[in-house]
Amino acid sequence: MPPVPEQPILVVDDDDTILVAVAEFLELEGYSVTTARNGYEALAAVERQLPGLVLLDMRMPVLDGWGFARGVRERGLALNILVMSAAADAARWATEIQAVGAVGKPFDLDELVRSIDRHYGPPEPA
Repeated sequence: MPPVPEQPILVVDDDDTILVAVAEFLELEGYSVTTARNGYEALAAVERQLPGLVLLDMRMPVLDGWGFARGVRERGLALNILVMSAAADAARWATEIQAVGAVGKPFDLDELVRSIDRHYGPPEPA
């Protein structure tokens, strides 16, 4: 079931093709979506409106996924983050930043939606 519009999914990727495609697909599926092209823009978006889930690319200019995750922790925020990466190390990177999981690029759209549905919402208590 798609989330309520008050808690968007934040999609963070420096590749405009991926960013737009994922955002448009999720909007067609009924999700509210916010986008950012790097970790710095993503931190600003999080400060404006807390997302229900962050889909995070790890390798980006300006501020990468590790820097974004560090910035979130420094702000004392708890967010569900799902790493998006074509890298073989995606699962390890997800563990490094305490993300809820990882999805591979290119996406299997059904698996992406299943992962989103599994992790959307308030973070699990530590």
